[in-house]
Amino acid sequence: MPTDTAPEPWRDPRLSPAERAEALIPLMTLEEKVAQLAGVWVGADASGGGVAPHQEDMAGVEWSEVIAHGLGQLTRPFGTAPVDPVAGARSLAASQAEIVAAGRFGIPAQVHEECLTGFAAWRATVYPAPLSWGASFDPALVEEMAGHIGRSLRAAGVHQGLAPVVDVTRDYRWGRTEETIGEDPYLVGTLGAAYVRGLEGAGIVATLKHFAGYASSRGGRNLAPVPMGPRELADVVLPPFEMALRLGGPRSVMNSYSEIDGLPVAADESLLTGLLRDTWGFTGTVVADYFAVRFLQKLHGLAADGGQAAGLALRAGIDVELPTVDTFGAPLIDAVKAGTVSEALIDRALRRVLAQKAELGLLDPDWRPLPDDVENLRLDDDRGRDIALRLARQAVVLLRNSRGVLPLAPGARVALVGPVADDPMAMLGCYSFPLHVGGHPEHGLGLEVPSLRQALDALVPGVAYARGCDVSGDDTSGIAAAVAAAEAADVCVLAVGDRAGLFGRGTSGEGCDAADLRLPGVQPELVRAVLATGTPVVLVLLAGRPYALGPGTDAAAAVVCGFFPGQLGGQALAEVLTGAVNPSGRLPVSVPRDAGGLPATYLSPPLGRRSEVSSVDPTPAYPFGHGLGYSAFEWSGARVVGPDVWPVDGEATVEITVRNTGERPGAEVVQLYLHDPVAQTTRPVVRLLGFARVPLEPGDGAVVTFTVPADLTAFTGVRGRRVVEPGDVELRFGRSAGDLVAALPLRLDGREREVGHDRKLRPVTRIAPEERS
Repeated sequence: MPTDTAPEPWRDPRLSPAERAEALIPLMTLEEKVAQLAGVWVGADASGGGVAPHQEDMAGVEWSEVIAHGLGQLTRPFGTAPVDPVAGARSLAASQAEIVAAGRFGIPAQVHEECLTGFAAWRATVYPAPLSWGASFDPALVEEMAGHIGRSLRAAGVHQGLAPVVDVTRDYRWGRTEETIGEDPYLVGTLGAAYVRGLEGAGIVATLKHFAGYASSRGGRNLAPVPMGPRELADVVLPPFEMALRLGGPRSVMNSYSEIDGLPVAADESLLTGLLRDTWGFTGTVVADYFAVRFLQKLHGLAADGGQAAGLALRAGIDVELPTVDTFGAPLIDAVKAGTVSEALIDRALRRVLAQKAELGLLDPDWRPLPDDVENLRLDDDRGRDIALRLARQAVVLLRNSRGVLPLAPGARVALVGPVADDPMAMLGCYSFPLHVGGHPEHGLGLEVPSLRQALDALVPGVAYARGCDVSGDDTSGIAAAVAAAEAADVCVLAVGDRAGLFGRGTSGEGCDAADLRLPGVQPELVRAVLATGTPVVLVLLAGRPYALGPGTDAAAAVVCGFFPGQLGGQALAEVLTGAVNPSGRLPVSVPRDAGGLPATYLSPPLGRRSEVSSVDPTPAYPFGHGLGYSAFEWSGARVVGPDVWPVDGEATVEITVRNTGERPGAEVVQLYLHDPVAQTTRPVVRLLGFARVPLEPGDGAVVTFTVPADLTAFTGVRGRRVVEPGDVELRFGRSAGDLVAALPLRLDGREREVGHDRKLRPVTRIAPEERS
């Protein structure tokens, strides 16, 4: 026990965080308690054309008044306006000192920032967007990136990062598709967990978002209702969150804005408490997505006023209101005093908030507001740029190379045309600082972001350039110049796609949803006109979602795809086009053939595929997992290692040999799929169970082995329970979901087995050099 000279119990690092929180709560007034459950967004605009919808409702706060009783969080001190990193860290430290001095207990605020494509701050490295993480199929590199991001956040005095997004893409028309890792739960969960490990390993609280169902909105419209049933929720949407929680260890979760079957998640006690905490055992904090608590009143109609909305959110399991104090302020205090909200709900949330602050050292007597060595703070350094470049290189996907036009031949006359060809912003996602904040041209980007044109000029002399058209709009006057440039060239690189933005200020990004999957604006006309020249065309898609490229684009000699590849994405693309880099990215989303059909991911049962009962063919132009390179790989020797009887509580081991038969080093991505032909509910024709990225020198081979727990075959059965069902299945090796190399039949043997949330979540993967006699 503490001695007379020891610190107060809640400041004593020898006690557990929970014990310290429990010791402090009885000492606090209602006002002091509630103050710990909200953030404050200093300097954020509440009016004008650059703010988010409903941000104008954000009440102004008087700093001295709002910190008088303490403060839970500070919202985005670096990510609100351009600020020099060193000056920003010093300013943050000064604010923290004021908070400590003003409150009776001297508790600092927990500071959060966005970090989806890197620390969303001026002069901070911008990494590839999450769809590019998915295209890399490289969890180790994603973890390395997140670790470096986390160290930058911590060096600046930040405690919590609002990432990763582990929503599974269900409708590519949704503007935030670029923020997702892909359309497959296993891929999303594996890479999401890797990001969490990196961020948490650097001492930063990772925040899973958006729990749950946000990417499944009707019509792909932001915040639209989600009509999914419990089976889709359980088998597609929830597994990545469960994987990230168990395999990554995040300390925070952010609610989804969505309503699922009529119940908004912010008020869903069964999801935020019953599943997340009682079943999965999560002990961290649940933070509200920005304005989500007030939305229970304003958008969903579940509450008559702010106090009722706050009560619903607290009861459901939300602990902290973000971005700024609103309902978790005077409305909540008044509701408690009126007896309509129990103070016990406030205490429950407060225990979690204070315990997390204790974990972060914010309750320690020796806490200091200024990070060490702040004068040397650099948010865009050599290590960060190196990681960003390596990830961008691995994320470029070569979809087609039908005439061998790539790599570009030395000495060829090259034309570069298209609206994103000379636009540095075409490399960046909507949660990068330059595009997410914007509105400060006098400060510049704070970074060097080479466009594709700049990067290609450095490798190919004499490239002719014509813009052709804008990303959006109906001006076709520049198409003739683009056609002329293509006609005068031996090969034309045609770069089309998106410009990220927010709430209609871009063609991709939050609130920038699409009515269909045609390229925006008059870009389809530009594509048709350039293809009609007869010059071999390399079509480059720089976008935040997959687009149906349109009839006639099969005439393109090559197609290359990059999903907002970050500040060095232009260099990575130029290196792939010229052959300096051998492409190895694989599609994390299918590329549709038809722009007007309802988008459908590869996770479809038989009647979700092409069939004789419908005139609409949903077969994609390029399937999930597809990608080519400049090396050839031979796959052979697929076999089941051991018996082909697979106990329902056991494991099956399969292996395949992959050999690089090309003339240059390359990487193959071996994918393992499950096919379950007869089941008690309809199942996807194939579903990803594992993958391995295999780099090989010319002539070398590797044996790739997967040991697969039967738990991975589980699905939600007719009684609503997750089961491993006995019967015949196949494990299929594939280059993609549509290019399956070998099918290995197995029989799951035993009685139907129910599995819970302690089930195994991934196979054991081994890569060994091929032994040759």
